[in-house]
Amino acid sequence: MELVKVKKNFQITIPQNLRKIIRMDVGDYLEVDIQDGTLVIRPVKVVHPDQEYFFTKEWQEKEAAADRDIAAGKVAGPFENAEDALKALKTNPA
Repeated sequence: MELVKVKKNFQITIPQNLRKIIRMDVGDYLEVDIQDGTLVIRPVKVVHPDQEYFFTKEWQEKEAAADRDIAAGKVAGPFENAEDALKALKTNPA
């Protein structure tokens, strides 16, 4: 347990060893709440709406499948040009 001092404007400094554990960085967001009379501070990762799709279960499952295929060598290319890439797509449909 760490002891911190409340400073002007009710600011506190979160000790470095705790910041490292939760991988907190400048600009990150924290959720602050009270539970059973205890102040609880949790890190919150904010996702831009344009990138929400990446965190869906379906997308993550497909990313994992692609990673497995890459690891197993189930890839085509690299290609010298776009024509060769298109030819490979036409001869090896997914």
